[in-house]
Amino acid sequence: MRSLNRRYAVTLPGPIGAHRPPQVVVVRVTEVVGPGGSLVWENAEGDLQVEITGEVATVLAAPASGPQHPCLYAVPLPPRP
Repeated sequence: MRSLNRRYAVTLPGPIGAHRPPQVVVVRVTEVVGPGGSLVWENAEGDLQVEITGEVATVLAAPASGPQHPCLYAVPLPPRP
């Protein structure tokens, strides 16, 4: 069984037409299983929840000012010592 990465960096694009750089948010695994059958990952505030498959983070819940795109780019982060 392969070890499960415990953190991912998810890239949130800037608002459309705002010409702002993307924002990177760190999400951590929860024990909840999402609708796609994978674990749910959430940010520290708990208002951004995604289901990650490969390098794609599918948005399940986001704050009103959050991402407008249903799929975001996700990169596994190394485990903390």
